[in-house]
Amino acid sequence: MSYLLDTHTLIWAITEPQKLSATAKKVLINSENEILVSAVSFWEISLKYSIGKLILEGYIPEDFPKAAISTGFKIIPLTDQTTSTYHHLKASYHRDSFDKMLIWQAIQHNFTLISCDGNVHKYESEGLKVIW
Repeated sequence: MSYLLDTHTLIWAITEPQKLSATAKKVLINSENEILVSAVSFWEISLKYSIGKLILEGYIPEDFPKAAISTGFKIIPLTDQTTSTYHHLKASYHRDSFDKMLIWQAIQHNFTLISCDGNVHKYESEGLKVIW
């Protein structure tokens, strides 16, 4: 099964795995699962770090792609197809465009999103699958 990490899930998986739920940990360690990280997450980390909205103790944004790969995660690009069809995401329960793009990417590619964000469940009516 293919799982897409929300940005906070990626950060915690690398820097503070104790913050992950038991379910998330189980999915991440199962070698039969494909664990995906969107390029959107690296952009979000870098932007929020640059404006002081994200503190990374002992890490800088550039560390995350290499750490993701060394952890066994697969990095996926943000494609023209995903960006050009984004307008099909009708609901808007988030003001954060990064979250909405990750949600759309998960819906469009039939990935299950791993997120503890309570608002993401509101997108299940649009086809989002989510676990925490």
